[in-house]
Amino acid sequence: MKNPYIKTSLGMYLNYFMLGMINIIIASNMSALSENYNRPVEKISLLVSAIGIGKLIALFFAGRLSDKIGRKPIIITGSFLYLLFLVGIPLMSSYPVAFVLAITAGIANSLLDSGTYPALIESFPKKSSSATVLVKAIMSIGATLLPFILAILVANDISWGWSFYALGALFLISGIYLIFMPFPAFKTNAKDEVESEGGKSRFKEEPKFWGEGLAIILIGFTSTSLFVVWQTWLPELGSKFIGLSENVSVQLLSYFSIGALVSVLLLAAVLDKLVKPITVMILYPLIAFLSMLSLFFVQSYPIVIIMTFILGLSTSGTFQLAITVMTQFFVKNKGTTTSYVNIAGSLAFILIPFISSFLVGQVGISMTLVLDMIIALLSALLAAFVLVRSKKVFRY
Repeated sequence: MKNPYIKTSLGMYLNYFMLGMINIIIASNMSALSENYNRPVEKISLLVSAIGIGKLIALFFAGRLSDKIGRKPIIITGSFLYLLFLVGIPLMSSYPVAFVLAITAGIANSLLDSGTYPALIESFPKKSSSATVLVKAIMSIGATLLPFILAILVANDISWGWSFYALGALFLISGIYLIFMPFPAFKTNAKDEVESEGGKSRFKEEPKFWGEGLAIILIGFTSTSLFVVWQTWLPELGSKFIGLSENVSVQLLSYFSIGALVSVLLLAAVLDKLVKPITVMILYPLIAFLSMLSLFFVQSYPIVIIMTFILGLSTSGTFQLAITVMTQFFVKNKGTTTSYVNIAGSLAFILIPFISSFLVGQVGISMTLVLDMIIALLSALLAAFVLVRSKKVFRY
């Protein structure tokens, strides 16, 4: 029987296609935004932190609302809030107003996350890992296309603001579309999810929230931190540390996004079949660490492209897998439990730009590499702990 929620998922994935563009639209328009708001680039980069603040504020209630009133109203509200952000940023010239709009975008992001991830897991229960990882694939496609779209705008002397307006129009369309789409039941029998096919509990012992639960939440922080550093500082790293031109440095974001896209498409094909999510959560940060180490010592253009591609590949999908693993350990109130992982990710959006900005100001742009290498090692260690606990908790 055909899954009745495929059309619904198309609307949810469209949101994340646009979100992939939004995640790098500030970094890709640093100079234009700096001129528009009459603020230095360092101040414009803090709009990323403002998005994180909004995400953090909303996540304290978004997950509970998702479990209480359902996924559908939460997702639709997030779509319309993004419309406000995307129309407001190019229209306004006040930096404080832009900061508030960025907070609004963060709230919208939290609403989408708190509604979409549980909705996808409930829509595709047997392929939940692949369904959530595809979110990252769609985001990567959007992030890959945006630099080319901006290049077309520049080549045709079209204002940068139209990239914001176009995304706003798409969010309006998506929000209206999802109003008419069906969503799965969000209140299920937790006993059925805990039991395996033989009727026995899937657990040998009860999962520990302050053990593996906390570790997964921390992975939400480290996995988000890994790509926040790159999405924020990659163009600057290319121009100031490697010596590339500004245009070529911005294009590095595309190589990063292409790597991310390849990764998540690969994961969508092999997850739940050939490899477990927790295995990927260990291997990917280690690959990222080795790539950054190579980039730190070898700065030739071909190596930069290859390492940027590998970094995109090895830092993508881990956050989505952490959410999936969280719901496997803690099956009740998925909206609430996944919101904890999202809160950690939001803290990364807030703290990492501040920390990296301070390190760059005090030492230099190379400190972005050092910071991310430390984070990658920590992420691998946390995932290894979760793997050990999973062998003790689950019967399979």
